[in-house]
Amino acid sequence: MTTLPLLDIRELVKSYGGTRVVDGVSLAIAPGECLGVIGPNGAGKTTTIRLALGLTAPEAGQIHYFARADGSSLAMPRDALAIKQRLGVVSQFDSLDPDFDCAENLFVFGRYFGLRRQQLAERVPQLLAFAALSHKARARPSELSGGMRRRLSLARALINNPDLLLLDEPTTGLDPQARHLMWERLQMLLAQGKSILLTTHFMDEAERLCHRLLVIDHGRKIAEGTPRALIAEHLEPEVVEVYGNGAVQLAASPLAAHAERVETSGETVFFYTRQARALLQALEGHPGLRTLHRPANLEDLFLKLTGRQIRDDG
Repeated sequence: MTTLPLLDIRELVKSYGGTRVVDGVSLAIAPGECLGVIGPNGAGKTTTIRLALGLTAPEAGQIHYFARADGSSLAMPRDALAIKQRLGVVSQFDSLDPDFDCAENLFVFGRYFGLRRQQLAERVPQLLAFAALSHKARARPSELSGGMRRRLSLARALINNPDLLLLDEPTTGLDPQARHLMWERLQMLLAQGKSILLTTHFMDEAERLCHRLLVIDHGRKIAEGTPRALIAEHLEPEVVEVYGNGAVQLAASPLAAHAERVETSGETVFFYTRQARALLQALEGHPGLRTLHRPANLEDLFLKLTGRQIRDDG
């Protein structure tokens, strides 16, 4: 039986100032799935989210939601109101109302969806508890930490019991403890059968939460698959990092013959290999250097596909 997608985007195109920031991007999200979209600054992640939400119009392409067995679906922007009734959105930046306390932020937002007072009287305390904010029900957003505000934004996005959540870098700026609590809450939602479209800069977040990943750069899709499958397809399985005084010179030394690929970043040399034993033995002849032997990960994948150079925002 074919699973019908909750969101089906095909060949989206969007330009600004003569530059294509989204260039033929396609994606689909199945029920209960978390699809992660990763890429450098300016890759087109946020613009893709804005297009999906109808906040900006594409020059080409199609955006369909909630496909039915009879072949019909809702189209953006034609059916924008009906679509948004079934979506939850957490943007990069908090848009909480500073004049309302936490409970009021949820209550007022729920009224926008036409929820009755009795419904909200039950749902608001449940969502505050889900966000671990019951003790802050009467606090205003300005009195909350960054992690609390992000959890309140997530709770607000759930007020209408959405089928699909669109989360644009939901943990940016949070400390490790706040990020882990947010991850726990998102994993709970996935366990409940919710679907999530997630953009993130954190590779550990993508690996922890996402069933599939879409890698985009310069507005184009350059890879797609499960985290493990992408790593196996594009990378050697083992990595040896070498750093310390004189490490950089090893990149052009005979030791490089023990690796399939060698990269340098700052004062660290990365040896990518299918079998690290011979390289590690050779490195024993350089006791002044420090080494780290580890499996290849999503950060290695990201850097291989998009490069190590710093990108400006945009």
